[in-house]
Order: sequence, then structure tokens, then C-alpha cells
Amino acid sequence: MKVVLAYSGGLDTSVIIQWLIDRYNAEVIAFSADLGQEEELDGLEQKALRTGAKACYVEDLREEFAKDFVFPMLRANAIYEDQYLLGTSIARPLIAKRMVEIARREGAEAVSHGATGKGNDQVRFELTAYALEPGIKVIAPWREWDMKSREDLIAYAEKLGVPVPVTREKPYSSDRNLLHISFEGGILEDPWNEPPEDMFLLTVSPEKAPDKPEYIEIEYAAGDPVALNGESLSPAALMTKLNKIAGRNGIGRIDIVENRFVGMKSRGVYETPAGTVLRLAHQAVESLTLDREVVHLRDSLIPKYAELVYNGFWYAPEREFLQAAIDDSQKVVNGTARLKLYKGNCIVVGRKAPHSLYVPSIASFTMGADYDQKDAAGFIRIQALRLRTRAKAQGSVL
Repeated sequence: MKVVLAYSGGLDTSVIIQWLIDRYNAEVIAFSADLGQEEELDGLEQKALRTGAKACYVEDLREEFAKDFVFPMLRANAIYEDQYLLGTSIARPLIAKRMVEIARREGAEAVSHGATGKGNDQVRFELTAYALEPGIKVIAPWREWDMKSREDLIAYAEKLGVPVPVTREKPYSSDRNLLHISFEGGILEDPWNEPPEDMFLLTVSPEKAPDKPEYIEIEYAAGDPVALNGESLSPAALMTKLNKIAGRNGIGRIDIVENRFVGMKSRGVYETPAGTVLRLAHQAVESLTLDREVVHLRDSLIPKYAELVYNGFWYAPEREFLQAAIDDSQKVVNGTARLKLYKGNCIVVGRKAPHSLYVPSIASFTMGADYDQKDAAGFIRIQALRLRTRAKAQGSVL
């Protein structure tokens, strides 16, 4: 049997290569997607081959990730439970999509992943795989083997002589890409424990951020960021540069207890520097360019859209339906936002758009011909009609 494994070189997938060989007599083809992990990818192919894989694909998918997955989600201003910017959630459908494509190329019957039976990622990987290749076999070792904890895996890895980047002293797991880095498990499982400062990789602590604010400008075209401080950049290049700028100003840290799709609560710590800034900048340009009713209707859809991404339904008709409506609204979202970054805070301080719906002559307190204040009296009386009718019929509501 040929199996394509989503391989990160971490504890779980390093062990899984040998386990698939032992359990299924499998020919394992490892696949690692470069989504912006940077140094985490160093030596990955050699490590996979040393661990038993017959082949290893390491593919640079950063531009596809930013352009076709992160940016559509940012056009929706998606945020899960008012805090989480979905950094891990949005990466999984791209990884699973590429796994299916490699499986077709290699003639593999199955795909495999290192997600646990308690988490969200198993759902995200497998929903995507089945949506794109209905007859594919999925092997999820955490749902089959008798190992119960990461400590068991560490012991198993030590027995096999497999090097892994997790130790008994530092047993939390992390997931990194262009949009964020997440930390879960181990010492973080107690929600009362403050995360250790040396854990963070993308951001400095707000206390250690510069004492002088840094101003930036982000230009948008059709809802997507296209330039940073006047420099036109590709989606991945823009996010990479903005991660460094926002990170050195301590922006993008959150520490939350979220509700997993499978029904349990989970504590996660996240760093999302560029994503935090881009969401605020996008909203600033939208405030000038989107009609009020379009904004309100779209905003009512954000929780559902975010839930679909979080739960793994990227390749589902309902997400595609929402995306089509959102993208249509974004045709007019063209303009520039100016932001002040200071010690963990990202503050919108300016916005402009070539076709802004904000008209100073109308908004001003100064009288003008475009708006007759006397018209407000009739408008208010009509709005109050049902309230006055109720009061007359039922008496005072006090």
C-alpha cells in the first residue's frame, strides 16, 4: 500500500512513518507544505528519508496559501469566537488538497495525518480529502494505535532513535505558517498557567516593544492588501514583511479557551501579527467604501463563515456560496488605511478611498444643500409609528 503522509517532522509524524511501515507494510510518501514555517523546514526531506519514507515532497505553497486561502478569509473579516483568526484552520484544506493531488500522481490508495482523535484537524484534513477524492482511504494513527499521550510517543521515538523537536521538559506542541503560530498542550493545558515568555517566536512582549509608535500604510484593491508603505508586494511577501513589523511592536498575541468542533474546550495561545493588522486595516477601508446594509448583512454572516472554516468545511457548497457573496461586495473595497502600532496595540488613525461614500458636506455639522435637517422630523415620526400605536393600545410600558 502507498500512503501519502502530511509530514511536519514533529513528534507525531516522525513516529507515524515507522508505525505505518510496521502496521500496514506501507510505502510512505511524506509531504511537507512550506506555508511559512521558515527554519522548521531545514533538513526535513533528509529526516523523512532517514526515518523510513520512500520519498518526500517539500513544496513552497506560500503564495497559494496567502492568495487563495488567507486573503479570501480576510475579505470576510473572519474571526472565530471573537478572538481566533483561524491560522491553523485555514492551512489544513490546502495541505489536504495537495496530499490528494500527490496521491493521484503517485497512485497512492491512502492519505494519513498526525492529528489526534480529540482535535479539530482530523476533521479538517478528512473533510477536504473526501470532498476532493470521495473514494480515498484515510489512516489516522491516533485513532488506531495504543499510545495515549505525547509522553508515550517520546518514549517510542527514543526507542526507535527518531530525533524529535519535543522534550519532556518542553512538551507543548506548535503549528506555524504565514498567518500565525499556535501553542497547545503540555504546560498550557492548565488554563491558569501564564505562557512562558520564551515560548513566543513571532512577537516581542508589549513591555519590551519600542517606546516610539510606528506608523504604516496598507493599500487595498478589491478587498485584498496589495501594498505596504507604498511598496507593491505579492500576498506572501506582504504578509512576511508585515509579520516582522507588527511582531516587533508586540501585536497579535492572544490566549484563549475555545470550543472545538468535537465538543470539548481547549486552551490555545496564538501569535498572529500580520493577520491582526490586516483585519483592522481592511475594516477601515470598508468603512468608507461599503454600503451600510451590505456591511450589516455581511457582518451577520461572519460567525457562520468563521465556523465553517474552523470546522473544516472549506470545500463545502455553503462556504463557497458565502464566499461568492462576500467577494462581490469587495469589488468596491479600494483604498488605503494608516495605522499606528504601539506596544501591542494596533490603532487605525486614517483611511482614504478614491470612491469613498463618506461625504464631508453631508456628514458635517454645517448646514448644506445635500441634506435638509427638517426632513428628519417626518423620518422619526414614521419610525415611531408602531411604538406610538403600541403605547396607545397597551398604555405606558413603564
